[in-house]
Amino acid sequence: MTAVAARTRIGVLGAGVIARRHVRTLARFDDVQVTAVADVQTERAAVLAGTVGATPYPDLAAMLDGEQVDAVYLCVPPFAHGEPELAVLARGLPFFVEKPLAADAVTATRIAAAVREQGVVTGVGYHWRWLDTVERIPDLLADRPARLVLGTWLDATPPVPWWQRRELSGGQLVEQATHLVDAARLLVGEVDEVVALGSRTPRAAHPDCDVDDVSTASVRFAGGAVGTFAATCLLTGPHAIGLSLYADGLALELTEKTLTVVDGGQRQVVEAQGDPFEREDRAFVDAVQGREDRTRADYAEALRTHLVTTTAVRSARERVPLRVPREGVR
Repeated sequence: MTAVAARTRIGVLGAGVIARRHVRTLARFDDVQVTAVADVQTERAAVLAGTVGATPYPDLAAMLDGEQVDAVYLCVPPFAHGEPELAVLARGLPFFVEKPLAADAVTATRIAAAVREQGVVTGVGYHWRWLDTVERIPDLLADRPARLVLGTWLDATPPVPWWQRRELSGGQLVEQATHLVDAARLLVGEVDEVVALGSRTPRAAHPDCDVDDVSTASVRFAGGAVGTFAATCLLTGPHAIGLSLYADGLALELTEKTLTVVDGGQRQVVEAQGDPFEREDRAFVDAVQGREDRTRADYAEALRTHLVTTTAVRSARERVPLRVPREGVR
């Protein structure tokens, strides 16, 4: 008889929207079993666990004590990062973590140091890197590098209370526009310097909100390109979420659904195909299983994006241009 290969056992911390998406994806892999789901909202953990025959737990410690897992998905809000990663690392387990890495830079830098020490496989949920349309862009820019970058995240205020508090979410640049900054880093290069502005006005519908409701961050890339990222949460729904790159005679407009290429007088719209979440989850599982590590954003790579957005927040607060740290933060 042919032996049946053991399935990779995954534990999931968090049972919110993004956790549910990862669990649905992982459940489609024949060589993966989600064995446990932990969430402080125990009813929510039980519901999600029930969809895949997993065991629900009230917290991470109980899950790690109660289950033999091969890797952990950490799908928690920005303010909740830090101790979960360190607890998983203390057991030498690989982990996948959703963006942003934290609400601040210090927490993420501390985790990055622990990851380096342990040397475990990590993955971070920058799923824009896995859009098949993004894969086309390096060839388009090969002979004409991007010189101007414009990113917009113009959207509504998420209803969850933690998002509306600066110390809990980090603000819109850190929590949402980070996808745009990460894609820009991937396609244009590292960011050397940032100068940012932000402003907030009281809104009756969101009396406890203290994050900037409008913000901009202008950046200089190491290769000489410049860019601006603009964000607002004043609207009633998604209005303009995308990244535009401009080169000599070439304009590229990227969203999660399409890539528009304007080259000279020719305009082409390419529809994104497939599921980027499935691609990133498959790559992480393969790396955990000891196959080729195809993860496109491990923790160290994601930290570089996080340092851009958190430096932008500092720049807006201190009203000065700032260099983006390359190694750690004070």
